[in-house]
Amino acid sequence: MARRKVRRVRDLETLKALGHPLRMQLYRALSVARRATASQLADQVDEAVSLVSYHLRKLAAHGLIEEAKQGGKDGRERWWQMAVGGFSAQDEDFRDAPESEGAYIALSRLHARQRFEMYQSYLDTKSAWPDDWRDASFTSEYLMSLTPGEFCRLKGEMNELLKKWEAHSDAAYEAGDCEGRENVAVHTNGFPFRP
Repeated sequence: MARRKVRRVRDLETLKALGHPLRMQLYRALSVARRATASQLADQVDEAVSLVSYHLRKLAAHGLIEEAKQGGKDGRERWWQMAVGGFSAQDEDFRDAPESEGAYIALSRLHARQRFEMYQSYLDTKSAWPDDWRDASFTSEYLMSLTPGEFCRLKGEMNELLKKWEAHSDAAYEAGDCEGRENVAVHTNGFPFRP
């Protein structure tokens, strides 16, 4: 199954829906699992199934996830899957009003915090990973001087490279080539700063 198209979020209500910390955890967990029930996701995020079900329905109401065909033996279980191949929210779509801009910044802060927590969790368990995984892990910082146009080109080239590896990952999954694979997170940030 080919990866679904990335949805560009332009409406404030969907942006606000994504700004809830538990919803972002569930969205990410479902993205990794590909298909799951509320019970399975509740175990992953250590929350009550009823609360998880509520937040899954909120994500579905905004077209971010959808009900999947039955995946288990129990016909009462409700299975969920991604309705999109991810989402993007761009600053330019939310800078017209203080409420919109505030919601966009809040979502950006939530992403930054959750990404940092994911990396900290890896660092906390690093010694338990085999050497080949530890050797493959990386963190980098590059400081450079660019024009806005050059900066946009850099962003585009990085996105194309990551999309290539994402497609490779999807193809391997579809082919059943799962041996030796782990979930891998690649987080990138690019922003102007003044020392």
